[in-house]
Amino acid sequence: MSDEADDDLELAPVPVEHSIRTREPLELTVMVKSEGMRLDQYVLLHLGADFSRSEVQRAIEAGGVALNGKAVLKASYKVRRNDKLRVELPEPDHDIPVPEDIPLDILYQDEWLALVNKPPNMVVHPAKGNWSGTLVNALQWHFREHLSTGNGHLRAGIVHRLDKDTSGCILVAKDDRTHRDLAMQFETRKVFKEYVALARGELPRDSDYIEGALKMHSHDRLKMVVSSDADAKPALSYYEVLERFRGFTLVKVQPRTGRTHQIRVHLLHAGCPVLADKLYGGSSQFALSDLVPGAEGVLIERQALHAYRLRFKHPRTEQWIEAEAPLPPDMRRTLEALREHRPPR
Repeated sequence: MSDEADDDLELAPVPVEHSIRTREPLELTVMVKSEGMRLDQYVLLHLGADFSRSEVQRAIEAGGVALNGKAVLKASYKVRRNDKLRVELPEPDHDIPVPEDIPLDILYQDEWLALVNKPPNMVVHPAKGNWSGTLVNALQWHFREHLSTGNGHLRAGIVHRLDKDTSGCILVAKDDRTHRDLAMQFETRKVFKEYVALARGELPRDSDYIEGALKMHSHDRLKMVVSSDADAKPALSYYEVLERFRGFTLVKVQPRTGRTHQIRVHLLHAGCPVLADKLYGGSSQFALSDLVPGAEGVLIERQALHAYRLRFKHPRTEQWIEAEAPLPPDMRRTLEALREHRPPR
């Protein structure tokens, strides 16, 4: 389980009881590795894709960033080790998402929440470079005003996230109270999450766990790495091999923590990167020619990771809800090719 994201299911912020045009202040302490960075670059690094550099610069000039207790007005200021920053920025300055008639595979819904089978190649919420075609655009069409809005209209209904290329179960809240209750379940690790991945390589054991604290890559802000540094966040994933092939593995993974890219990084750490994962595996697609030299046809063009099952206690009825999202066509197609051309020894 921004997939996701981001593990690949990344918790969205808990709604707050104030205007949707503001968000909770961000408190940062500059580490030695960031010393010398421009202030606008450093702040943007910690905000993610929702803001552009020009928006951050305007916010700094308006006094939205405090340095060691005093407003700093120069975006070009070079941050120093142990500088303490307080960042207070508005929501990105673009329009509310336009409802779009995008088909949704709804696995379950009632008056308080919904479970959706997100297809691959769909961004969860609008952000820089993706203002349309997102899950939020689709939710605005299907549920109209019946979505939580405490995190702002850009994230209406979104309790957690999946990476753009990760498919499968995603939970949607229809009101702010339900959103807060569900978010708390994620935060306290009371939501059962199960993923299925196709990995390159063969895991040595039929079942085991992968434990490795995660932090952002020192040079590539898009990547996470396993690290023993003090600022790395603990992460734990359990796995069970479902099917073995020569050189490949179909594996079920249950992340017990919710770190960005957790499953993808943990499987890479175990020597079995997710198939067709460009960021961590080096290739953005897997073709039939990878199994049969000279054969034509692409089997999958995105990371072979799917949020298969989600189980949680309904915050209003207190009944256990469980939903399963069937494997999408590209993963089924790849699986069939592996069974035909790489059967186990």
